[in-house]
Amino acid sequence: MPVHANGAQRASIRRSRRLTVFALMAAVVVSLGAMAIPREARAAGIKVVVVVGPAGSSTADYRNSARTYAQLARGYGAAVTEIYSPYATWSKVKAAAQGANLLIYLGHGNGWPSPYGPFQRYTKDGLGLNATSGNGNYNVKYYGEYYVDRDIQMAPNAVVILNRLCYASGNSEWGSANPSSSTAKQRVDNYGAGFLRAGAKAVFAEAINSVSYQIRALFTSNLNMNNILMTHPSASSARDFYFYSSRTSWARAHLDPPQAGKYWRSVIGVLSLTAGQWRAG
Repeated sequence: MPVHANGAQRASIRRSRRLTVFALMAAVVVSLGAMAIPREARAAGIKVVVVVGPAGSSTADYRNSARTYAQLARGYGAAVTEIYSPYATWSKVKAAAQGANLLIYLGHGNGWPSPYGPFQRYTKDGLGLNATSGNGNYNVKYYGEYYVDRDIQMAPNAVVILNRLCYASGNSEWGSANPSSSTAKQRVDNYGAGFLRAGAKAVFAEAINSVSYQIRALFTSNLNMNNILMTHPSASSARDFYFYSSRTSWARAHLDPPQAGKYWRSVIGVLSLTAGQWRAG
């Protein structure tokens, strides 16, 4: 024979049911609200700077890629500044990069180790920009890690993406001999150092392929930086390896060469940093 609930129990049960219904309704409202909020609102406050340095006959191609990246970031609601050769001077770039959450650079790379010694921080491992504004796509002046470190302060948890550069991902110049793994590691470590001191928490280098994937992952996923590297459509994982930085005490690097000696993909910094933490700043 069933046991009937007394009045207090019945009232408690009714309250519990009402609370459950209200909770479910609130969850639906919150869920629908999140779906209704445009992506632009969710990315409000994220600052992206896209830079193309003078790269001779390749400059137009680099600008086309950069415009694609800029449009993609704007589609997620980011505030995007574009600075393209022949007007990409240091004064413009350093002013725009202050407080940036994401800096994307396409252009010439001048890294170390290289055939162009000796090493010094004033021209190595930074940005190749226009020496003077409006004077074509061959007037290159290198602003090395010294200037990046001294003159730029990025946002907390900022990310840098270096695209189509020599040296930055460990690679050599086109037509040159493949580097050893030791040389590739030094190049990645050195190229990341100035940007990491400028406030970035991760520096991606993609020598060949598009970086649209990294941009999408930053805005839409909660993957960490390491997973963003290794879920890229061009990821290999057949020869990938890690190392701890000797230039930046808290940084770790991951290289993913798709072929033996082809050091075309890397990330260095806080590999556990998530895209959600990046968006939060």
